[in-house]
Amino acid sequence: MPTSKNESILLFVPNLLGYGRLILLVLSCWFMTSNWKLTTVTYFLSGIMDAFDGYAARLLKQSTQFGAMLDMLVDRCATMCLLACLSSFYPTYVFVFQMSMLVDISSHWLHVHTSVLGGRQSHKCIDLGGNPILRFYYQNKVVLFLMCAGNELFYSCLYIRHFFSGPLVFGGGLFTLLAVLTAPVAFTKFTINVLQLGAAAINLAGIDEATRPKKSTD
Repeated sequence: MPTSKNESILLFVPNLLGYGRLILLVLSCWFMTSNWKLTTVTYFLSGIMDAFDGYAARLLKQSTQFGAMLDMLVDRCATMCLLACLSSFYPTYVFVFQMSMLVDISSHWLHVHTSVLGGRQSHKCIDLGGNPILRFYYQNKVVLFLMCAGNELFYSCLYIRHFFSGPLVFGGGLFTLLAVLTAPVAFTKFTINVLQLGAAAINLAGIDEATRPKKSTD
């Protein structure tokens, strides 16, 4: 939306909330290896604020490309920082955490970059919804929320159980049980990110083909 000369995109309410999320994330990173309770609180609050910045953007009509990018970057950085910590807590599974970071960051970055760069410049650009799995994932808000929440819950439970397994439930710690139950969700989310990466790569290749000088047929 157009802004007046007295307005600053950087000071829009949703963006201020984004800065707050970033500060909370930095705090959680600082205490991540030493104080799991404070880390859990700050990390959780940062995630909760993710819902409020989107609501504020729609309510105040302050949706901006900067805000959308800030929101996405904080989300990706939060997951990456948690996975980096888990790599030190569970060294046997370092490769798994590395692949999760690699696919998560590359798929979202390439998709956003392709969308900004080309839009619909080429008929060869495909919609992420063209894939039935991606279409179901992105068009069903309940599924989208449950998948994202389940994925975060999986990694969060792995983090907490390193310090505290939780009260006994069915003979095991609560956080261990929750990690086991949400593991399939995290794997499914990983698979969806791979599909998103492939779709974005095809889109970018289509933009390249559409913008390259055509070879002479003479």
